[in-house]
Amino acid sequence: MTDTRTRTDNTGAGQAAEHFDVLIVGAGISGVGGAYHLATQCPDKSYVVLEAQESFGGTWITHTYPGIRSDSDLYTFGYRFKPWVGAPIASAEEILGYMNEVIEENDLGPRIRYGHRISTARWSSEDKLWTLEAVRADTGETVRFTTNFLWMCQGYYRHEQGYTPEWEGMESFAGEIVHPQTWPEDLAYKGKKVVVIGSGATAATLVPAIAADCEHITLLQRSPTYFIPGRNENELADTLRQLDIREDWIHEIVRRKVLFDQRELTRRAVEEPEAVKQELLAGVKEFLGEDFDIARHFTPRYRPWQQRIAFVPDGDLFQGIAAGKASVVTDEIERFTEKGILLKSGETLEADIIITATGFNLNVLGDIAFIIDDEPLVFSDTVTYRGMMFTGVPNMVWVFGYFRASWTLRADLVSDFVCRLLRHMEEKGAQSVTPALRPEDADMPLLDWLDPDNFNPGYMMRGMHLLPKRGDKPEWQHNQDYWTEKDELPEIDLDDPAFRYA
Repeated sequence: MTDTRTRTDNTGAGQAAEHFDVLIVGAGISGVGGAYHLATQCPDKSYVVLEAQESFGGTWITHTYPGIRSDSDLYTFGYRFKPWVGAPIASAEEILGYMNEVIEENDLGPRIRYGHRISTARWSSEDKLWTLEAVRADTGETVRFTTNFLWMCQGYYRHEQGYTPEWEGMESFAGEIVHPQTWPEDLAYKGKKVVVIGSGATAATLVPAIAADCEHITLLQRSPTYFIPGRNENELADTLRQLDIREDWIHEIVRRKVLFDQRELTRRAVEEPEAVKQELLAGVKEFLGEDFDIARHFTPRYRPWQQRIAFVPDGDLFQGIAAGKASVVTDEIERFTEKGILLKSGETLEADIIITATGFNLNVLGDIAFIIDDEPLVFSDTVTYRGMMFTGVPNMVWVFGYFRASWTLRADLVSDFVCRLLRHMEEKGAQSVTPALRPEDADMPLLDWLDPDNFNPGYMMRGMHLLPKRGDKPEWQHNQDYWTEKDELPEIDLDDPAFRYA
């Protein structure tokens, strides 16, 4: 490993800064994976991982609500280098256990600094360095780091606070209003009337997890979401284990089969949307029967895969509804009342507790103040290079995963790119690399980060103005197609004029 160095920073404070070749922001699924790949592919590089929270895990320690689980299968959400041996849909505890094994088996723990919240990141073109200031949670002191390369693995939403709309009369409600992202440890829902507002994976997880303990629980949604109910098992993996196949082989074979099936579903969702829609609804109907109003409560207005489709293991959400322990209401909120919620239809839902499973607040670059050569970075003025680098921003890569496939698939691909880029820079004797539009891109139309006709969840639509622009060429946009990127990203020409080295 390159020795960690101490240098005097150039911010005017004169305080010693700890130096690393690479600084990784975040110890969630992306940051831990990035640390593994960096240590494996670039063993000569010194690095540190700074994590704001008290432990690793990211979303899996932020969310503590009952039943918290993945909505992606772990054969693809797990790392390609670490076999997954459990059920396809896993609990937060199981995922954290898996990540802990990765950290321990690869001696990553000494490289992670917990309780370090980064406040500013300054780039100096003169020094070819990033200088970061972070506040330590244990002492409150500000510490400084310098690094040649910044690897942003902090995720995409604000962990401290979820998104709750402002409804009229909320202050008049006599019960508790809770967002799942900040779940109280002592929330007493046993024997209570509970309303869960939302229609996504969080709501579909929470309702069956607490339904048996509540007097009654109601899922209140403005519009429905597509779900895939099914058994929480992988028959191929189980068969291969019966044949005593090695776990690393099983992991690779099952990953390929899952990815093949997902690619086919994604293709058909675009080319045969009505057929896919009917297949998804048929899966719900198997649990709820012919008499249930599937058209009203579980038939979305959009085509499949315009928003994420969550897997419902063993159809537990629908089993609770069929058993009468839970109900679903599709309506809009007029206002909150002292005893619950008045709907626009005139119906009133009485509640002791209201849970707002209404989404995230988009977080752009970790809410860190970025400064490039003394000028504040306006992130939305940049153009993205393949959803991971940005025009005018030197020596930085951001991991932003897939919506229609597991996040970790892209985290692994981006890790390969970063390591290849670092080696390429070393071979060229380059200290910095900055994406820049080429002469042939001068008249390229600049568009929003995402095409809403392609993918349009609420948290992305609310935060689109914060994100960089995309172009109409493949290299200047965030491609959501893993099956294309798995071939394209490894073949990126690092001497393309889109990369400016110094």
